[in-house]
Amino acid sequence: MNLNAFRQTLSQAEPPPALSLALQALWWDAKGDWHRAHACAQQQDDADGAWVHAYLHRKEGDMSNASYWYRRARKPVFQGDLEAEWEYIATALLAQGSEA
Repeated sequence: MNLNAFRQTLSQAEPPPALSLALQALWWDAKGDWHRAHACAQQQDDADGAWVHAYLHRKEGDMSNASYWYRRARKPVFQGDLEAEWEYIATALLAQGSEA
């Protein structure tokens, strides 16, 4: 799946079942459900989950917590806007085949 196909699934009521929890988190975030997105990110206990978790806390405005999760993900704090970061992470996870 590429980013355009991923975005097209946002018209559905639920994320595609083959998505990793990190991608499900980005999906729910794009749908405006930060809490459900956060729950998905918390359940994926690896670098990808930590990366999305960092983004979500940055979006929330909690930079201290976001910084912790960026360190856990071994990623630098993103310097662009939130939409650009969402696209960057989604593209990276989709490209590495981060689907269940």
